[in-house]
Amino acid sequence: MVKTREEKDLLGTKQIPADMLWGIHTARAVENFPISNQKINHELIKAYGEVKLACAQTNSQLAYWKDPEKTSAIGQACSELAQGLLKEYIVVDALQGGAGTSTNMNVNEVIANRALQILGEEPGNYDLISPLDDINLHQSTNDTYPTAFKVAAIRLLRELEQQVLALQEAFQQKEKEFAHIVKIGRTQLQDAVLTTLGREMSAYAEAFNRDRWRIYKCEERLRVVNLGGTAIGTGLGAPKKFIFQVVDKLRENTNIGLARSENLIDNTQNADVFVEVSGILKACATNLLKISNDLRFMSSGPDAGLGEISLPEMQAGSSIMPGKVNPVIPEAVAQAAIKVMANDQAIAQACSAGNLELNQFMPLIADSLLESLTLLSNASKIFSEKCVSGLIANEEICKQQVENSTASITALIPKIGYKKASEVAALSKSKKITIRESVLLLKIMTASEFEELITPEQVCRLGN
Repeated sequence: MVKTREEKDLLGTKQIPADMLWGIHTARAVENFPISNQKINHELIKAYGEVKLACAQTNSQLAYWKDPEKTSAIGQACSELAQGLLKEYIVVDALQGGAGTSTNMNVNEVIANRALQILGEEPGNYDLISPLDDINLHQSTNDTYPTAFKVAAIRLLRELEQQVLALQEAFQQKEKEFAHIVKIGRTQLQDAVLTTLGREMSAYAEAFNRDRWRIYKCEERLRVVNLGGTAIGTGLGAPKKFIFQVVDKLRENTNIGLARSENLIDNTQNADVFVEVSGILKACATNLLKISNDLRFMSSGPDAGLGEISLPEMQAGSSIMPGKVNPVIPEAVAQAAIKVMANDQAIAQACSAGNLELNQFMPLIADSLLESLTLLSNASKIFSEKCVSGLIANEEICKQQVENSTASITALIPKIGYKKASEVAALSKSKKITIRESVLLLKIMTASEFEELITPEQVCRLGN
């Protein structure tokens, strides 16, 4: 028989494993919400610990607790949660009713019971340290949950920015390596005009440069918090000194430029800022999807496709086709990008579906946005390290395609005109010879003159 303790709430009593750090509110939430089978994002758990620590420190400074040992134990328990040491006890489902109340109560109970352990007491002795009267003192789910969410999001944004920067730099390195390689540029998947492989890489680098800057600016959108606003932003149940001091303490602890909202009611009920940030993440996902697909297309073959580049070989590609190697990294990156786009739609719907003074769908918003940040960060990392950094250009294939494609004719027009260029194209097609061979056969220009018109410098020159 498992030893238990009895806990009570307004609905009745419940038996809880005696040494468990969570309590009756968590137990009911676990029973009520077997929905996603996904745990709460670990960054949100750690950020919640930081929020609770700032609240505890502020309450201590305002002398709401007289016992220094109790105060110290609560602070230590909050710190342990912030360090991720207690995350195994945060067991409620990521998706839950109540705007995050189950998460807040799970956190409150774990901190209270851990503090009791630190004092040498048994879990459940809430007369000494209460999840509600002590750990939740001067707080509400409705201000602690979104504040912890924003802290977690900012931390993940900073990580994402660094990964996107690394991806940008990887493409910039390839821009330098491939600057001399002339190749076919394509529009509508058809041969168009000449370009260089380096210029293609530079365009990818520039796209991620924009993403990096947009991601950096997102922190400004998230740093305004409603901590101290309690239930609906009026600060009900919290003293004015607490309201004015608690965000300062959280800013000091986290080293994040957090600021208390000038309109706590607005910041409590309206979630449009998360839609804005998610839109920026969707833009990054768009670039990841487009560029990962470009690399797959350019590396297609290797014998019967474009074959302009070779991607690093990461694993065997088939259980039935010997020798086949698939572009698994770009494929994985593409799937992460698609999931981020799907999350963006969920975030937009959830943010718009809030009612009156509160958005009840905050758990879905938080889970989706934090997942998107994690997906983009991880996808950017593997894309950079396992794909882009190891790209190899197949120079000979690019050269053959330039000589064989009618795309190279466009480069000749400034010297020979459109009419003669058309004659070159017709001869090449009828005799099944290269453009270079056609030019020489028609004696329109010499071999050296032809080569001069398709050099990297000539191809990349802005204008004629």
